[in-house]
Amino acid sequence: MGFRIIKTAIATMLAILVTDALHIPGATSAGLLAILGVDVTRKRSLRSVSARFFASLLGLSLAAVLFYFLGFHYWVLALYILLAFPAISKANFKEGIVTSSVVVFRVFGAEELSFNIFLTQVELLIIGLGSAMLVNLAYMPKGEGRLMQIRREVDGLFSVIFNHISQTLRDPKHVWDGKELIKANKTVERGLQESKREMENQMLQPDVAWNVYFYMRKEQLENIQAMMHIISQVYEKLTHGELAANLFDQLSKDVVTEEYTGKTEKLLIELELIFKEMDLPRTREEFELRSAILQLCRELEYFLKISKKNKAPTSPTNPNRLKDKI
Repeated sequence: MGFRIIKTAIATMLAILVTDALHIPGATSAGLLAILGVDVTRKRSLRSVSARFFASLLGLSLAAVLFYFLGFHYWVLALYILLAFPAISKANFKEGIVTSSVVVFRVFGAEELSFNIFLTQVELLIIGLGSAMLVNLAYMPKGEGRLMQIRREVDGLFSVIFNHISQTLRDPKHVWDGKELIKANKTVERGLQESKREMENQMLQPDVAWNVYFYMRKEQLENIQAMMHIISQVYEKLTHGELAANLFDQLSKDVVTEEYTGKTEKLLIELELIFKEMDLPRTREEFELRSAILQLCRELEYFLKISKKNKAPTSPTNPNRLKDKI
């Protein structure tokens, strides 16, 4: 937000200075148009400036007709709003409603219909919106550092969650409020917003790696929620639970490493072989508990498959270098 204010100030000053240097009346109006044109990403800026420019041309055309036949009266402005706003929205230039109103109100204030009046408004639009677009295209802060920080937060929260699952398997009486799960969901959503903004700042070849990573984490969160439902059914301590806990101990370490180690996957395969060699359950309770633990391992297997089919950025200095990520 602070950087956007600085950009707005630069664009406004640039528009006013250029307008004044060209001796075009209404330099402050050009500054106002520049304020309206500044946006948070390059692609959004292009869409916004285009919408505002063409909405203003449409508004000027309609206003010219109304002022010519009905005159310069306040009620004509109200009629203009009733007719122009829906027309501009229907033309998919909704963002330009305010900008078009600025130029139309200037024509109304001059109480004159002439070629010079309309030419001046178009010049102000070009200078004001052009200054905003120039500043937006010139520089946008890179979001790589923010995205890397969010990724580390998410990975850290996943690690804590898996530690709690491990503790619950060893001690079913372990109490956990699940706040990390809620926080992880919010952090992933924040990461998705930041990654979308970063892509909109890349004009030619946007890097989708961060977007893929956070969507992967979002899918895995749904998988973890299924794990939490299953683990709530484990109400007694079993040897199977202790063995499964080792998996989540390893996973809590793997999830914060830079590379895919494959250790958890290897342990899971070994554990499945151990389970097959064990005696069958002797009681219904043991059967239910072992079934829940086996189902938990199936969910863990699915979690690992989600990781393997996606890639994640690991370097803030070289985002195109990707490695497998748990």
